[in-house]
Order: sequence, then structure tokens, then C-alpha cells
Amino acid sequence: MDNTKSKSSFKAKIQKLGTNLSSMVMPNIAAIIAWGLITALFMKSGWIPVAKIAELITPMLNYLLPLLIAYCGGRLVYEERGAVVGAIAVMGVIVGADIPMFLGAMIMGPLGGWCMKKFDQLFQEKIRSGFEMIYNNFSAGIIGMLLAILGTYIVNPLVTAGSNFMAKGVDWIISIHMLPLANIFIEPAKILFLNNAIGNGILVPLGVQQAATAGKSVLFLLESNPGPGLGILLAYMFFGKGSSKASAPGAAIIQFFGGIHEIYFPYVLMKPALILAAIAGGVSGTFTFQLLGGGLKAAASPGSIIAILLMTAKGAYFGVIAGVLVAAVVSFAIAAIILKADKSEDDDSFAEKQAQMQEMKAESKGQSVMSAQAAQTSVESYRDVKKIIFACDAGMGSSAMGASLLRDKVKKAGIENISVTNTAVNKLQDEQGLLVITQEELAERAAERTPSAMHVAVDNFLSSPRYDEIVANLKALTQIDSQSATEEQPKNQNSTDNVDNIDVSKVKEVTYVRHDQHVGTATMAVASLQALMHKAQKTTKVTATAIDDIQDDASYLVVATPEAAKNLRLRYTNLQVLVVDNLLTSDQYPALVDKLN
Repeated sequence: MDNTKSKSSFKAKIQKLGTNLSSMVMPNIAAIIAWGLITALFMKSGWIPVAKIAELITPMLNYLLPLLIAYCGGRLVYEERGAVVGAIAVMGVIVGADIPMFLGAMIMGPLGGWCMKKFDQLFQEKIRSGFEMIYNNFSAGIIGMLLAILGTYIVNPLVTAGSNFMAKGVDWIISIHMLPLANIFIEPAKILFLNNAIGNGILVPLGVQQAATAGKSVLFLLESNPGPGLGILLAYMFFGKGSSKASAPGAAIIQFFGGIHEIYFPYVLMKPALILAAIAGGVSGTFTFQLLGGGLKAAASPGSIIAILLMTAKGAYFGVIAGVLVAAVVSFAIAAIILKADKSEDDDSFAEKQAQMQEMKAESKGQSVMSAQAAQTSVESYRDVKKIIFACDAGMGSSAMGASLLRDKVKKAGIENISVTNTAVNKLQDEQGLLVITQEELAERAAERTPSAMHVAVDNFLSSPRYDEIVANLKALTQIDSQSATEEQPKNQNSTDNVDNIDVSKVKEVTYVRHDQHVGTATMAVASLQALMHKAQKTTKVTATAIDDIQDDASYLVVATPEAAKNLRLRYTNLQVLVVDNLLTSDQYPALVDKLN
């Protein structure tokens, strides 16, 4: 057990280091793209050569980009004061260097923030009233000056030597055509949600340095190539099972055109052998890029085919497109073999698998059956929630989509005064009333940053049964509060158990709840009731609707089994519910039809 915990902590530390590197580059991707576009369009050998505009290229590369990276690095450690000191400190590394000082910025930025933070911890509280501004300005200025001098004489030579060594190493690997082997490490690391750390923390800085001299770099394509993920998702489309097969087309569109690679990670985690398909696709794609001269002018972020084509260097389009296609074909072929050879049972849905996992966890702890008191405790744990934040590695892409999904569910449930947003896990701030939703891989780091918050970990931001659980608990609280406020009326508007309690004057539509396990039952029930309605010459509409799409209005009468009725009453307060023992053959239907219009 201790060994498992140790491995988890080590993994969290590696992820944290990678995310910190990424967090210095990610906010500045727009600046890197701007530099790449100016270079591609207006340099001497660009698409539209303009000498005057081309003068921007060198200053942006040597000064603007390192300063921005160092600023973000300092801010990461100690907010604005750390950011300013980090920017001052990096100037000592920049001046006199004959290479872009990205690595130097990643060192001096956080170092400046850390030094400023420690100095303030020692002296800030000892400053007398009225002298705060003098202390703040001069302390930051003096520390920035000292670090800039340190950077000039010590860090600059070390980083220059290190960068030259790494550049020669990369050039050597490229010259002997061994760069594709890097994907053996990159693809598995991506599945562990280290994709942003690898791409923006390591490959982008090296790629910018290479592109500054060669006009393009294949390093920008190693992590951002959408081909391997596309091939795996296409294999699921043809050879997958259950809802993983059904959801693969949409996931492929989001991954290939939207550039959100995280969307295919759960598909690989479902069948770990598919990592071989990802590796083979990455290796073959990189080999093709090298063979046919593919390369980008600047980073493509997100890793969308659209962003990649926009950043492709002049004359390198054939190599880039061919590399993406080859990666997709190879990963598809291997993934297809793996999926066809898989003899396991159909995976009915991601949600069902995750629900089964949670159930098995509960059973192992003797919690397989939740009592009414335990359920009430679970609901009450949500009482203080005022804000929900989705946190992922980069704070973009998958977490934004997850937040959008839950925001829509919260809105449909009529829950007010609870905001749903997204951010990067390293930007989380601890506060009361916060519910943090993150991927299981990042749960430990999220808990470290927000110990006071409530935490929910999910396998996949785009498909999790925990979202319905969260909405149901929040909705239950509103119902509990409503019932407490009106104790003289123990039954609320939707507590209609039988036909006698239905207000038929309000009913405009009778609906059955449709869900994955009982699609056929709901459809047959609709047909059965429609036949009775037609025979009695009644015109009230009869439908089958997903539970999230039901409108909370008394004009809707939902026919449900006792188990489904409990869930409906947790979610909705106004619609009317008719409880029946059997959706197909209830003895209440004749009386219902007789009363309806």
C-alpha cells in the first residue's frame, strides 16, 4: 500500500513538473504563432517577402518570447511581483546570447518568483506602516538586478552550452533518421496526460530554436500529430463495441479538427494494448515527416489538422499531409487487429462501465447498499457548493467541453446561483464552497492545491455518470429546502402517484423516460398508450424523452416505474409523475385515457 502511494506521489510530482514547464509556454502560444506567421509570410524566402516587416522576426524571437515565458514563470510562483522580477532576471540571460533563450527563461522566471517570495516571507511583515511602497518597489528592483547579473555571468554560459549540446543532439538524431524513435516515449506519456508538458515544455522551445535557423522544424509535429489518435478512433468506428463504437465518430471529429487529443485517451485506456497502435502511428508519421521534408514554422496549438496546415512551412505541405495520413493508416491497421482479436463482452457504455467500477468499489468496502440516511448525507455534502470548476492539465480543450456539458445539465435542472467554469489544475485557488472536477490522473494534484474544496474525479470529461449524480444531489437540495419551507404541504407538485392525483387540465403531453438500458421498453410503451388514445379518440401527445431533455413543467405527465420516479423527483419539482408497476400493462392506463383530452 505504501509502495502504491509512493508511486502515485512520484507520478504526481512528474506531472507537476511537466505542467509547470507547459504553463510557462502555453499562455504564450499566441505570441509564438504570431512570430511564426510573420516569419512564414514576410521573411526573405516567405510567401510575401517584406523587408521592413521582417525586421520584427529577430527581436520577437530573442526578446519578446523569452520575456513572456519568464514573466509567466515568475507569476506561476509568486503572482505579479514574481512575474516582474522573473522578467528582469531573464534579461541577464538574453543579453549577449546568440540563441533564443527559451530554456534560460524557464530557469530565471521561476527563480525570480521564488527569490521574491522568500524575501517577502522574511521581511514584508516587519515593514512599518507608510513604507510599504518603498519596500515593494526597491526590494523587487534590487533582487531583479542581482538575478540579472547572476544570469549574465553564470546562467547564460551554462544555458548556452546546454542548448548547443541539445541542439547538436537533436540534429544528430535527425541526421541518422532516428528521431521517430522518440515517439516510443511520447505516445505513452501523452496517454498519462503529459501531452502538454512534452509538447509545450520541451518540443516547442527546441522547435523554435531549430526553426529560427532552418526555417522549419519537425519537432513541432512529434506531439501534435493527430494521425495516431485518428487511426485509433476510426478503428473503434468499424470494430468497436457498444457506445464506444457509437461515440467514436464524434470523438474523431473533435480530435482531428478540434485538436483536443485528450478525447481519445480513454479509448486507449479501455484497451491498453492500443498503446502499440499509437506508438506505431507516431513512429511511422515522424519517419514520413523526415523522409519527405515535412515541418512547421511554429507551434500548432491545439494539435488540429487546421492549425497544422496553417503553420506548415512553404514547400512542406506534401510531407506534412503524408505524415499525418501514414500515422492514421498505421495506427488504424494495428488498432483494428487488436479490437477484432478482443473477445471480451460488449462494452454497453462508458457510463455503465464507470458505474460498475464505482459499485464494485463500494461493495469491497461494505457499502453496496446505501441507506436512506446515507443518501441524505450524500446530498447534504453538496449544500455548501457555490462554484464548480473543471480542472485539466492545460485548462483548455477537454475541461472546457466538460464544463459546457455540466453547465447545460445544471441549467436544464433549473439550478441557479452555481457557476460552472474551467481552468488549469496549477491555477486552482483554495476556497470554501468549491467543487473541483478533474481527471483521475490529476486528482492528487487538485487535492493538494484545494484542500478545502469538494473533489470529484472522472475518467472522461466528455462522458461521466458522475455529472448526473452531481445534478441530482444539487436538485435534491432545492427540493429538501422547498419541502422544509412548506411543511404544511408534505407533497409537492410532482408527488402524483396515481391517476386520481393528476391535474389533467394542465397536461399537454404524456412522456416516458428513455435511457440506454430500456430504449425498446419506452418505445413499446408509447405505442401501447397511443393505441389506447387513438381508440378513445383522444389527442394528447405521447412521447419518449431522455431524462435530461424533460422540461420541468406541470404540463408534462411522466409515466415511470417507482425506481425511475425517485430519480425524477430528485431532479424536477414541477412536472407531474404517474407511478406504474409495469410500463406496458398498467391497470391505470384506462382511467388515465378516460381523463385526458
